[in-house]
Amino acid sequence: MTVDLARIRAAAAELEGVIQRTPIQYSGALSAIAGTEVWLKCENLQTGGSFKIRGAYTRMLRLSPEQKAAGVLAASAGNHAQGVALAARMLGIPATIYMPVGAALPKLAATRGYGAEVRLHGATVGEALLEARAEAERTGREVIHPFDHEDIVTGQATIALEIAEQVPTVRTVLVPTGGGGLLAGVATALHEILGTGIEVVGVQAEGAAAYPGSISAGHPVALATMKTMADGIAIGEPGRIPLEIVRREVRQVDLVSEEDLNRAMLLLAERAKLVVEPSGAAGVADLLARPGVHEGPIVVILSGGNIDPLVLMKVLQHGMVAAGRYLQVHVRVPDTPGNLAGLLRDLAGLGANVLDVAHVRTAAGLAVDEVDIAVECETKGPDHCTDVVRSLTDRGYRVR
Repeated sequence: MTVDLARIRAAAAELEGVIQRTPIQYSGALSAIAGTEVWLKCENLQTGGSFKIRGAYTRMLRLSPEQKAAGVLAASAGNHAQGVALAARMLGIPATIYMPVGAALPKLAATRGYGAEVRLHGATVGEALLEARAEAERTGREVIHPFDHEDIVTGQATIALEIAEQVPTVRTVLVPTGGGGLLAGVATALHEILGTGIEVVGVQAEGAAAYPGSISAGHPVALATMKTMADGIAIGEPGRIPLEIVRREVRQVDLVSEEDLNRAMLLLAERAKLVVEPSGAAGVADLLARPGVHEGPIVVILSGGNIDPLVLMKVLQHGMVAAGRYLQVHVRVPDTPGNLAGLLRDLAGLGANVLDVAHVRTAAGLAVDEVDIAVECETKGPDHCTDVVRSLTDRGYRVR
């Protein structure tokens, strides 16, 4: 079997009425940063919260009646799990899904809510997949792999048909990349539809970047270690089938840092009004890290929006720190009544919104008649932080 445009179009026809034709949204903020048109393909608004339903449904629809009756197995940190669970419910197929022990609670709840049986195993998707395969050996049930199958790649590629219609002048597409199914499918379809002049770029988290080494080696190479908040693309080894396609169709895989991902999520929330998980924001992170590099118009695939609200809160706070929107200062003042109130009054006058205050009387280096006041403030940006510190110093405060 091969992945080609005819099969991709057939899959798209089968997905009509099953998935949404997700919107594509112009981003003025990102266009200004990139120096060219930037469009956001909002798969974070897809049924099930990510693009994964496309491949999962396509794969499971093609199972034999006997395979469907026996039920399916899968392994995932969340998005593929939800895609398989939802597709299984639509097709009337029993599904058992292995998820890492640390999988986000909302993703666990959503997967169970779609009717699948969830079993927690291992610390990574790889370990969960090994357990799913072990059960498959015992029971004969089919494993729905998250990316290493032609039908999965074919289903994911249906996104490209929509992109080609929504932005026919597109020159660059940025694709969040873990195992590579989405990247392989999008590159195959767009090159067949629009020609080889269009650039399809994979984007991986620096802490889970298995593709560069595997492309160089010519075969999948497993990472020795892996650490990133972007659990949706935290895949330690590319799939054999996607890698073969990517080596043929993709000329560039970019890496982004955790700080880049933080900044991207913050920008998407503030400027585009979109909630996107860290892996889904990888393409935007690439634009922020490499402004002006990619030829436009650019389409960025926002691959998913399934994020634990607690993680979202931490990421946005960290993103605001990285963007210079928080300032923490330590100020030493005489231990006399009114100094704390005076400092807070001065900060308010400077336009700094005080979020937290710690008042310490006993610490190493403090004189007996001094206090150390640690203040965390919300500011308007890096320049404002500099102005606040300079103004406090000018007013006689000892600031560090």
